[in-house]
Amino acid sequence: MVRLNRIYTRTGDAGETGLVDGSRLPKCAPRMAAIGDVDELNSAIGIALTHDMPATAGAKLSRIQNELFDLGADFATPGPDFAPSEMVLRIVESQVERLEAEIDEMNEALEPLRSFILPGGHPAAAAIHLARAICRRAERSAVAADRDAGLNPVGLAYVNRLSDHLFVLARWINLAGSGDILWKPGATR
Repeated sequence: MVRLNRIYTRTGDAGETGLVDGSRLPKCAPRMAAIGDVDELNSAIGIALTHDMPATAGAKLSRIQNELFDLGADFATPGPDFAPSEMVLRIVESQVERLEAEIDEMNEALEPLRSFILPGGHPAAAAIHLARAICRRAERSAVAADRDAGLNPVGLAYVNRLSDHLFVLARWINLAGSGDILWKPGATR
């Protein structure tokens, strides 16, 4: 169980931060950028959850928020062994598979895409589209961190699949309203 008695520690005042194993990194390191982007993504999903949406969508996003904390811990745990244990929190393949199953389930109700989609529609869908864009940035940061120091490949797959999940979820929420907002190439020329 996590217990925080003090929020400030002063250990990061020199521009470094600690990892799970006690090692320290500059706050500008690629690994820290990835962890920060995952944290920002989690916050964006928290904003999305403040909007009215079907209970099933809210449950999916709440589960994802918890998993994003797991992903942050995973990315903050250096080492070549990516197997989970009681002491090491790692994203596992079943979490990626669940995202895929949810994507497939939601996609069954959706029409095939006829155009690119503009972010927007229902307020919850618009917020989820923003989270999707942040997720793509988190993925780019994670790939950079992986090239720099090596991250859990299942964690990388999770963040990749999550952006697809958020895209389909936003479309699924918009299905109950006015539908997708389609891009009209050159419409304002």
